[in-house]
Amino acid sequence: MEQNKNKGLNSLLSDSDLVVQRKVAAFRGVSEVEIDKLEVGTQQPRSHFDVKSIEELAESIRVHGLIQPITVREKEDGKFEIISGERRFRAAKLAGLDKMPAFIRDVDDHRSIEMALIENIQRENLNPIEIALSYQRMVTECQVSQEELGKRVGKSRSAVTNYLRLLNLPTEVQSGLILGVISMGQARPLIPIQDNNLQLDIYQRILENDLSAREIETLVKKGNAFEAGANELDLHREDMRIEEITLKGKTLVPIKIQIQDLNKGNVAIKFSNAEELAEILAKLEVS
Repeated sequence: MEQNKNKGLNSLLSDSDLVVQRKVAAFRGVSEVEIDKLEVGTQQPRSHFDVKSIEELAESIRVHGLIQPITVREKEDGKFEIISGERRFRAAKLAGLDKMPAFIRDVDDHRSIEMALIENIQRENLNPIEIALSYQRMVTECQVSQEELGKRVGKSRSAVTNYLRLLNLPTEVQSGLILGVISMGQARPLIPIQDNNLQLDIYQRILENDLSAREIETLVKKGNAFEAGANELDLHREDMRIEEITLKGKTLVPIKIQIQDLNKGNVAIKFSNAEELAEILAKLEVS
């Protein structure tokens, strides 16, 4: 009985040793790697780097050194491919470093892609399109379901789906997301629109008027109604809904516009006392 117990314990210890050996094989520790031996991997999700941000990081590295190592894997030719940390690599190079600290991992192509995408998604300030492209690669190249991907990156399945759907937007809108001139919240209402021309028309209005997500949703509903052949009165009601939202946003006043026909309607303003009414009228610039 005791012998069997010892055998079982030895078996568990052997299994643990095997697990440790595998981990050691996958992680070789931190080493100082020569800058000239580092290469950017093709699996890197980031495509846009802020030059000023790189310069600021380079200056910090000159003063304090590089605190956080990058992650690399060794290639057959003796060089090292960057898995994550390309921004730090660029800054270190700009700072004039000859070497930089790196975690060296022994991983295959499939695992390298997965590590690069997940580490960059979680740790780097990627724009929405870079995140969407990273998610797409995880789904197609790493054969990960959207639900499983959500668990790995700490997002809901619907959030992953919304990012992936950004890739169906026109190129101009995607460029706006990359450059930061439009937010994901502003772009999301454009996704269900089937007509690219309508998407671009609303996108231009967003740029010109800095519309909120709610205002954009109202425009989308109006556009869909127009495409569906809505009558003139329905379109006029949608126009007034946009005016209502615009007034509320500019004045912070509770205004309700009700339309009866093309030339008739009511404008309702709620207030609790004379002082509040005076403040509302002042905001509306009514004497």
